[in-house]
Amino acid sequence: MRLIVKYHPEINIKSRSVRKRFSKLLESNIRVIVKRIYESAHVIARWSDVVIETPDLSRELELEIIDAVSRIPGVDQYNEVVEYPFVDFDTAFKDVARHWQSEIEGKTFCVRIKRSGTHDFTSSELERYIGGGLNQAVESAKVSLRKPEITVKAELREDRFQVIKTHHKGLGGMPLPTQEDVLSLISGGFDSGVATYHLMRRGARTHFCFFNLGGKEHEIGVKQVSYEIWKRYSSSHKTKFIAVDFDPVVAEILTKIDNGLMGVVLKRMMMRAASQVADRLGIKALVTGESLGQVSSQTLTNLNVIDRVTETLILRPLIHLDKAEIIDTSRKIGTHDFAAAMPEYCGVISKKPTTRAVLSEIIAAESNFDMSILDDAVNNADVMDIRDIAKQAAEEVQELEQVTELPVDAVVVDVRSPDETDDSPLVLEGIEVIEIPFFKLATKFGDLDQSKPYFLYCDRGVMSRLQALLLHENGFKTVKVYRK
Repeated sequence: MRLIVKYHPEINIKSRSVRKRFSKLLESNIRVIVKRIYESAHVIARWSDVVIETPDLSRELELEIIDAVSRIPGVDQYNEVVEYPFVDFDTAFKDVARHWQSEIEGKTFCVRIKRSGTHDFTSSELERYIGGGLNQAVESAKVSLRKPEITVKAELREDRFQVIKTHHKGLGGMPLPTQEDVLSLISGGFDSGVATYHLMRRGARTHFCFFNLGGKEHEIGVKQVSYEIWKRYSSSHKTKFIAVDFDPVVAEILTKIDNGLMGVVLKRMMMRAASQVADRLGIKALVTGESLGQVSSQTLTNLNVIDRVTETLILRPLIHLDKAEIIDTSRKIGTHDFAAAMPEYCGVISKKPTTRAVLSEIIAAESNFDMSILDDAVNNADVMDIRDIAKQAAEEVQELEQVTELPVDAVVVDVRSPDETDDSPLVLEGIEVIEIPFFKLATKFGDLDQSKPYFLYCDRGVMSRLQALLLHENGFKTVKVYRK
């Protein structure tokens, strides 16, 4: 197999020195990825393209390489070609007909030839000869120069004639790492995954920063989606995955911050922490999946207040997109199923969140916050090579027993926040119900009578399931989840 890989047009318009540097990076990235599949592959950079040659390769591996090249940033398009020596017009026609004659039956078509080198004829003359020959050879085909159903393409380079068998569209963008490194705040949902992809596509080596708000299950899920994005679009370069335990920070917010300000304060704490992580790694910019007006914390006023906590540049590639567009992109890039299965965190959600936070009020509210808790969370962050996630990514998320019918001796633990339980108390006839907010459960559960069967409850079943997983990890294996 022979692939001719074309640079993205943005590379071609760069100055000679920049274009040379970008093309070398793209060549290197292609070589790393292709040789991972087939060690004997040849990758050769030329001024206008990169040639991939894979002699004596099975079609299965050829298709794997074709698929891998489609996800390399900086590749505009690539063609699967068959090369012949150029003899004359008639031989060129026969070479083209060998691959295209059956394809144009019953279709309209045209022939397009790109030519480089010195010849005593024009590209148009060769196109007309080959097109006329195909038109005569296939009675059901018809030439259409304006809107053909099929475009037959070939390239003539000096005395080598390349017939294009299949044309593929590439990812576009810039090669990695033509831009500086960035740190993406990854949650595992639709938005952060798509935002991460966009920065990778623009040539920025993208590291992952995860604020764990939901225990082991959440972390495993986010590691899986992060690894998948990296493997598909950035595997030519190693990156880091940083997990920050944010449970203590959330607990402090829920205890110290007014309800309507919680969402904005949580985002400010995340930006503070991410900036510290970025600074330690020498990274100059953060990436978020925020989209203007999508939720209360993403109004212009609130985004402005959130940004005031750091001098680190914050990039928001999705700021102008609506949710449907983001979800459509997630399907195209292969993260949709991960995001759809990711449990949404239902902890710090204000009942009446402010959409126009006042900076002075936020600063005053944060004056009660113990910032050493945030510093400890960053200092104790788990930093790992994204490549080490492969084994962990294969883990099955533990399935918990969930019940809708309770035994008579059951004790239901309502893990919702105090505001939720005040507004809608859980009353179950004949069943004992106790209220322990999820952010206090880890420290309070051990004080309960362990001879009783406990069932955790929250409105959507997400937080109760995550907290049950954490209790299982801590040795409380009999805890189950109750769903109304």
